Amino acid sequence: MRVPPGPTAVAGGTAELLADADRDGSWLLMVNDTPQSHVDLEDPAHLEFEYVRRMGHVLDLAAEPGAPLDVVHLGGGALTLPRYVATTRPGSRQRVAEFDQPLTDLVRGHLPLPRNARIRVRAADAREALESMHAASADAVVTDVFAGARTPAHLTTVEFAAEVARVLRPGGVYAANVADGPPLRFARAQVATLRTAFRHVCLLAEPGTLRGRRFGNMVAVASDADLPLAALSRACARDPMPSRVVDGADLDRFTGTAQPVHDAGATPSPEPPEGVFSR
Repeated sequence: MRVPPGPTAVAGGTAELLADADRDGSWLLMVNDTPQSHVDLEDPAHLEFEYVRRMGHVLDLAAEPGAPLDVVHLGGGALTLPRYVATTRPGSRQRVAEFDQPLTDLVRGHLPLPRNARIRVRAADAREALESMHAASADAVVTDVFAGARTPAHLTTVEFAAEVARVLRPGGVYAANVADGPPLRFARAQVATLRTAFRHVCLLAEPGTLRGRRFGNMVAVASDADLPLAALSRACARDPMPSRVVDGADLDRFTGTAQPVHDAGATPSPEPPEGVFSR
């Protein structure tokens, strides 16, 4: 690979690729001095960020091991999860919507994709890209989109969730990065919102974040089919930073009186505290 440049202007500000001193062949994508993605070129199946590893568990359990999937990724970054799926499920067809074309150019120019990966990246707003897709055309949809350090408001609503459900095939699964901190109003509302479009919803969260002790990244999982809760629980429990699977009555209590979010009243996810994602 070519030696990456220093700080580079992209649509979202300034991006930089930094070698990971702790792991040979690995790179950290920084955007506006915030860690955005981690890629291991020698082992694309390695997922460094905890919440990304949880999303990987969801994709691992979306079909029989090794079976190819049709996956839609809303938000691309350094294409960490597309690389993961291409490696763990060869032959998968993957569509990525990443608004920031200069960022994609930087990543693809310096961090080569796995050989024979079927990954198509489109420079587009995530929701507009989703709305242009055929119904029942994906086995999985993953959302991990940030404008600055916040999820854009139009990706947090009932109307958006309905579009995700439309694009998924029967039995398909949705996974979304939900970043929030105490008192977790945003996360609670996101669960209520997903429940308007999906019969089954759960939340993967590190206990300290779930109890409102710290800001963190949770993963919301939704489907019209039963979720593999026991297998997800085992996978999350084995992680270096174990997380819980919250579902059923526990999720009812977590959600409480939170109301679904509609386009007309949507706001971005909360601004993280200063330094929370520093490395």
